[in-house]
Amino acid sequence: MMKDHNFWKRKGVFSVLLVCLLGSTNAGYASDPEHAMTSGGTTGTLGVNLQQQQQRITIRGNIMDTKSEPLAGVHVILKGDNSVATVSDLNGDYTIQVPSKNVSLEFIYMGMATQEQRVGSRQIINVIMQEDENLLEEVVVVGFGTQKKESVVGSISTIRPASLQKGTSRSLSNNLIGQLSGVIGSQRSGEPGYDGASFFIRGISTFNGNNNPLILVDGVERSLDNIDPAEIESFSILKDAAASAVYGVRGANGVILINTKRGKIGKPSVDIRFEQGITFLGKTPDYIGAYDYASLVNAIAKEEGNQIPYSQEDLEKYRTGSDPDLYPDVNWIDAITKKFGTNSRVNLDVTGGSDILRYSLVGSYYNTRGIMDRDKSYEWDNSDRLNRFSLRSNVDVNITPTTLLRVNIGGFLQDHTLSAGKKSTDGNYASLDEIFQTAFTTSPIAHPTRYSTGEIPVVANRANPWAWLTQTGYQTRKESSLETLFSIEQDLSMLVKGLKIKGLFSFDRYSASGVRRSKNPTYYQPANGRNPDGTLNLHMLGNGDEYLDYSSYGEYGTNSTYTEFSANYANTFGKHGVQGMFMYDMRNLDTGDKQPFRFMGIAGRFSYTFDNRYVTEFNFGYNGSENFAKGKRYGFFPSVALGWIVSEEKFMEPVRNVLSKLKLRGSYGLVGNDCIGATRGAVRFPYITTIDEVSGYTFGMDGNVYIGGMQEGLAGSPDLTWEKVKKLNIGVEVGILNTINLTVDFFQDKRYDIFMQRVNVPSSTGFTNNPYANYGKTTNKGVELSLEMNKRFSKDFEVMAQATMTYAKSRIDEIDEPVTVIGTNRARTGRPIGQIYGYIDEGLFTEDDFADVANGILKEGIPVPQFSNNIRPGDIKYKDVNNDGIINALDQSPIGGTWDPMLVYGFGLNMRYKNIDFGFFLQGNGKTYRIIGSGVKTFIPGTGANTKEGNIYSNYQDRWTPENPSQNVFWPRLSSTINENNTQPSTWWVRNMSMLRVKSIELGYSFSKKSLLPHFISNARLFVACSNPFEFSKFKMWDPELDTSTGAKYPIPRVVSFGFNLSF
Repeated sequence: MMKDHNFWKRKGVFSVLLVCLLGSTNAGYASDPEHAMTSGGTTGTLGVNLQQQQQRITIRGNIMDTKSEPLAGVHVILKGDNSVATVSDLNGDYTIQVPSKNVSLEFIYMGMATQEQRVGSRQIINVIMQEDENLLEEVVVVGFGTQKKESVVGSISTIRPASLQKGTSRSLSNNLIGQLSGVIGSQRSGEPGYDGASFFIRGISTFNGNNNPLILVDGVERSLDNIDPAEIESFSILKDAAASAVYGVRGANGVILINTKRGKIGKPSVDIRFEQGITFLGKTPDYIGAYDYASLVNAIAKEEGNQIPYSQEDLEKYRTGSDPDLYPDVNWIDAITKKFGTNSRVNLDVTGGSDILRYSLVGSYYNTRGIMDRDKSYEWDNSDRLNRFSLRSNVDVNITPTTLLRVNIGGFLQDHTLSAGKKSTDGNYASLDEIFQTAFTTSPIAHPTRYSTGEIPVVANRANPWAWLTQTGYQTRKESSLETLFSIEQDLSMLVKGLKIKGLFSFDRYSASGVRRSKNPTYYQPANGRNPDGTLNLHMLGNGDEYLDYSSYGEYGTNSTYTEFSANYANTFGKHGVQGMFMYDMRNLDTGDKQPFRFMGIAGRFSYTFDNRYVTEFNFGYNGSENFAKGKRYGFFPSVALGWIVSEEKFMEPVRNVLSKLKLRGSYGLVGNDCIGATRGAVRFPYITTIDEVSGYTFGMDGNVYIGGMQEGLAGSPDLTWEKVKKLNIGVEVGILNTINLTVDFFQDKRYDIFMQRVNVPSSTGFTNNPYANYGKTTNKGVELSLEMNKRFSKDFEVMAQATMTYAKSRIDEIDEPVTVIGTNRARTGRPIGQIYGYIDEGLFTEDDFADVANGILKEGIPVPQFSNNIRPGDIKYKDVNNDGIINALDQSPIGGTWDPMLVYGFGLNMRYKNIDFGFFLQGNGKTYRIIGSGVKTFIPGTGANTKEGNIYSNYQDRWTPENPSQNVFWPRLSSTINENNTQPSTWWVRNMSMLRVKSIELGYSFSKKSLLPHFISNARLFVACSNPFEFSKFKMWDPELDTSTGAKYPIPRVVSFGFNLSF
């Protein structure tokens, strides 16, 4: 058995003398609660005579976890006599002497369920320890420290790290929505590298500043999507003032705390996860084909009394596809996309160590090839793809028994390649979303992707989507990051019990560079016929480039340093528990500008617990920002919280077996937001008056003398400061049968001093630009719910279920609006942030509304739209809200709701039966709206060869026509010219985008250890999974979660994957 040489260092001279007195190094002692083990691993008690020693029974055994890894440091205790105990060694082995066979042993290990084994006639007792989910959650990460879960009185959401690894997306943010109460958001795009979710903690509370939460990785401000889920050990979201006040001016939007994995005592443990996925195009709009398109153009021309542009012979050629050069039928979505893409992920996790040194090494590789097509005749590859390598190494070293050194080093390398996307007409470059937009708005008969003879056609002043994607070159963006952290913690319990001090320093470096090589293809006008020799009649629009041009290059980088000094105190005096924290921190961010970003502050926390029943806590942050004038840079942000653990009261004892937990808590406090622009750095030093250069002014009487000059730019204000939020939170936590846990929080945020540019400033003040001020006010309130159930029905069957719901509704209480808007239906005051405005439709015009249909003259008394002078029956009719007889911008009103959802919910279920496991997760949202009317604006058929523009969804038959004058149609009157009346934002086009998505499904099989042929494999699991297989929504035209009102967006892909987990 391995000897524990560090035992002597921990126990000192007293332990040596004790062994000498007992006369053998195989004797030992135990001091509760440490239950220390002697070098031989056997136990004894003081005052035990030799005869009693000889009567004892020696029990030996080995202790492992569910992965068949040995567990070191497990306490083995004789039940009823804590003086007889031992601790397992690094191999998981233990030896203990018991007085008789009629006793039981208890096996205790942090994070594991305590086991009890009856000795009986056994002399060898091997134990497999099972994880205890309740114990694993006893400690919660909070601001600048940890707390026991029972003593937490702030509103904090946590999630198991394994849940964050579901799905194949690179972006961690996509796995948060619906899994954590308090998180509201949506995934807005499926494009690799840009597929991160847009999310907020408890919704949107400011209409002008930044709404993004503060994200801290190992205590340092970093990007959420730059960390691989495999690196995470704990994940917490701080939502109320009690949890976030210590962050002061940075805590108003909530705080996300991520701690990365650390080493554990034991032999090296290696875990490998591999996943290979096949990605398919997500839900996109369905457009009509060439025959239907040409037929529709003819029908519209006939309705307007015009000559039909396509003969029956033309229609037949479109239908049969007999001449695809002159009568093409192009599905542009199919033209720019492949049948499928691929992605793969590999994670390697190595942990181990001793009681002196522990280490964790996590390496990850992620690769994805998207669904965009490429031209394989070129040597260069411009298909959308992303490669990412990340590595993180964390090392803990006990320099002395009371001194802990931690060193964290992590980083990633990433390259992202996609089409250069160069237009032929203006030289602008396009994102993939723009290419989708062009594909969605190009008609199927405009021209083929390229002619059979190789020429590439394009309509003048437009783009050929296929050529734009595949013929214009490539661009590559490379990113890298180095993240370092060094901390040293000193336990001063020898001076003051429970006191620890800590120093931390971090240096991060981020670099990004981009290379673009592009060319302009040679384009031709669409052919309008054939020459006598049968060749296409083509006209070149201009000479293109034969080769890619020289590389264009750009780069960007940031450096940041962070320093922190803190003192933590925790002690118990009988029924009284006291915790305290005080810290100082400073951050410097250099973006290459001459003016870096700096932050400095102090924070503190005091918590008192009485008899594990009553908790009170006071937090404060005193910090500031360089962005404001002297005297306005620092602020004090306090919070107070109270908690009552009702279930610990004596009067609850009769029902404690059923109502295992009942806790009430409340908090109130003040936090701030110094990110007063849309992004940090969008508004710098607004207290300084600026002077701007102007092109010039005329001088003299005749106005012929022109002189350059200067003028006042922004009028600074020395009184400007950060936004402030008063947060109120009331929560209740309920546990039932030690199996079901329910948490409900009610919250209200009152935000004021919102930074905005004033609107109602008289011109007589002489300001060139209206000044900024802390003027706005908002209220955001709502409720959130989290429900969990963990139940092991037998050793073979267990179930874990979770459900979350978050509802948050904002209201603008004060905002500076134009005088002409104040008090009208167009006012934003009193409305939610992001409220959609438009016209209220009253159906479609009928012939009865017209005095003269042919000339579009309405009857007297019917409001006249000012958007078009070509109003006809079938056009949208709007409500005259202000009763002035006309329809214009003054008639706009709040319609629908907000773009971002007010409601987000999720439900997940995981179960295991013997070696088979199955799980799924559902994510949904509600009260989210879009106006989709711009789709009609792109349908402008025209009649000439160079004016074949626009496209239309496949539901074109659901439209108003003279033969179908229904009010219950999707499309109002369609026309061959732009009809601005029918494209206005209105209730006609408002759609509720609420949806329920099946986010992930996974089925796995774990092999038993006996079936694993290689002896060094401790665990093996195979699985198949599916991400985003389908969604349920009343809106059927495209993925309702996308950030688009036309469907023209890189769709969220559907992924089928398979993989394995191996442990060694």
